[in-house]
This record gives sequence, structure tokens and C-alpha cells, in this order.
Amino acid sequence: MPITRSLLGGWDTLQLHNRISRGEWFWEDAALSPTYGTSSAPTLTWRTRGSSVYIFTEFSFPFRRLQQLGNLYHASYPNLIKLEPLEDIYVRGVHDAQELIHVLRDIEAFIAIDHTRLPVKLIVIDSIAALFRSQYQTTPADLKRRSEMFFNISGTLKGLANKYGLAVVVTNQVVDFIGPHHGVNGVRLGNLESLDTSGRRVSPALGLAWAHCINSRVFLARHEQSIAVDIRNAPSTSICSQTHRTFHLVFAPHLAYESAEFVIKKEGIVGVSQ
Repeated sequence: MPITRSLLGGWDTLQLHNRISRGEWFWEDAALSPTYGTSSAPTLTWRTRGSSVYIFTEFSFPFRRLQQLGNLYHASYPNLIKLEPLEDIYVRGVHDAQELIHVLRDIEAFIAIDHTRLPVKLIVIDSIAALFRSQYQTTPADLKRRSEMFFNISGTLKGLANKYGLAVVVTNQVVDFIGPHHGVNGVRLGNLESLDTSGRRVSPALGLAWAHCINSRVFLARHEQSIAVDIRNAPSTSICSQTHRTFHLVFAPHLAYESAEFVIKKEGIVGVSQ
């Protein structure tokens, strides 16, 4: 049984980051983040000395996948992690934006009373867009209320981040792009002229109102890559398709543009040489 805990409230933070993609979400900063030096074994960074809070809005939460990753990590580095890898990951589901506001109000008390074995260093909300799919109409009054809710949520998260030195990652989704061919919705945002994934042009959900609430944005694009596979006892190689994803830094006040290609395997994310 995983020791991942389900909370009555949810917690996260540092700066407010946003990730967007099609079919996947953006995620930034992992709770277990090994860095590699001259040895082949990873060394623990500051991130591994803290706990994480994961607030999910897409039901149901993939507990089996999380347990699988924890088991694989533990098996790969048995001398590095003495405790259950999932011991310090706290999970909480929310159904709507108002419930998220109530949960965020409880976070500070949860952190302040040292409820966790390790201090909370990361909060993930996955995803913010799911909370606003049908709750608001397109009337001016509802759009105003929605924008106020955006700033309420982001302001609360930034306040927690600044007070407790936490990292906040918020995933977003994308929608098909409809409009002029100059930037996102006619306005260029960040380092990319356009956002393209799976052969389609897309734009971030929630529009400019949410874009003004965040400090940095990362885009995960997906495409199919043909690769050669050697088959045992076969006279020649076979060509098959593999899903590759590319991490794009769309904008950040402190970082230049970067990108990285990776694939998702059973053991987690694996980088791909360019």
C-alpha cells in the first residue's frame, strides 16, 4: 500500500509556474529531483528534503502509476532512499474553483503547524483549466468573476510561496487555435511564434487573463517519431512509431529560451539526444 496521504486540505509553492500542453500537462520541479555529478549515482538535492502536495482536479487520481514510479525509484537506488519514496507526497482532490479557494485557505495552517515529517517544498495543481470548463458563462459579468477568481487563486499561491519558500506548479491545458497567424490569439507571448503539437496549432486555455497571473510558462509539445527497432531473428530492422515530447520554455523573467526532448517510459521521463 502506498503511504501517499489524502488530505482534507491541500498545499504547495515558490513562484507560480504554469505548464501547458495537449493531452498532457505542464509539470515543473519534482519532489524527487536527482542531479548527476561525476559518479553514476544521483545525489540528493534540496528538493528531496521536503514534502510535496498534489492537488488534482481530473478524477480519478492515478495512484497505481504513482506507486509504480515510487517502487521503481526505490529499486533503482535502494541505498539512497531509506524510506518509502511516497511517504512525503500528500494528495487532495478538488471539484470546483470555490473548493480550491477553501483548500488554499487551509494550506498555511497545515504548513505552519509542522504537520508533515519534512517541510512542504512543492505544491502542484493539476489542472487549473478543469475547474473553469463549465462553471462560468461568456457574459461580461461571468468573465469578470472568472478573472477575479484567477487573481484570487494566484495571489494566494504567491503569498504562500513568498512566506514559506515553496515552489508552485500549476498545469494548464490547450485548445485548438482559431485566429490570426501572429502569436497566440494574435499576441505573441514569450519565446515562441506559435504553439504546435500533434500536427496542430494550439493556444493556452484560460486566455490572457490567466497568463497575467503567472511568472513563467512551459509548453509540452507532442509528436510521433519513427525509430528503427531490431527484432530478434529478423533479417532486417523494423520501423515503428514512438511518442516524443518537447519541453519549451515559453517565458520566464530569469531564464533564456531552452528546449529538451524526452519520452515517457515505465520508469518515468527519459531524455532524448538531439
